[in-house]
Amino acid sequence: MSNPLLFLGDTTLDSAASYLAGALSHAGWEFDYLPSDADLQPNDIATARKLIIISDYPAERIENSLQEKIVEQVQQGTGLLMIGGWESYQGLGGNWAGTVIANLLPVIISEVDDRQNCDQPVFVRCETEHPISDNFPWNKRPPIIGGYNRVKVKPGATVLLQAERYNASFKGKKAECELVRVSSDPLLVIDDSQAGRTAALMTDLAPHWVGPLVDWGSKRVSAHAAGAEEIEVGNLYIKFIQQLIAWTGRLDR
Repeated sequence: MSNPLLFLGDTTLDSAASYLAGALSHAGWEFDYLPSDADLQPNDIATARKLIIISDYPAERIENSLQEKIVEQVQQGTGLLMIGGWESYQGLGGNWAGTVIANLLPVIISEVDDRQNCDQPVFVRCETEHPISDNFPWNKRPPIIGGYNRVKVKPGATVLLQAERYNASFKGKKAECELVRVSSDPLLVIDDSQAGRTAALMTDLAPHWVGPLVDWGSKRVSAHAAGAEEIEVGNLYIKFIQQLIAWTGRLDR
């Protein structure tokens, strides 16, 4: 019997995947996992899941017939979430543009390298109130990320979060920091017009793109998934992941 969640990518459970795996286990959700260098097999999706999560998992790992099977399952109620990274969206080797699964997502993926590696502040701003984004101090304590994939929003989709890029510099004798806004890009986009909900988060949830977001919150939380490294993260970081997963997969918490 397959577990309700299928998690693909983020390298391995003893490296980057330990972050999302830890958050899933902390919520009590069971999942099956495939590392980034393993191909999806027919048995992996023989039974429909509540949610399929793709994170730093190249498109070439899912042959076209299996992508079409995933499309069928989403049309019947399976949720689909793509998380950003160098091998997500187009990235550097993700190559999801033009695929069958890309057609399901609520964003338009570029046909060229879409990575935004940022050495200046990128604040996360809440655009829309929603069960995923509710009950966070977005204005008083906005989190910061280190990078993301640049995409466009499909008509009819809903933007929940924006990536707000700034240039920072010290000015004057007192060396006060001055922030100048550079650009704004969609960071979390969702759609619930299909039987299965879809969501596209353009930043990573593991280092390095996750940046200070991994420590967001005033309390520390430890989590450990079987076969993965133990993680220690901010309480708001893990709450955000769990609200994102719960909504997209229609899961109880």
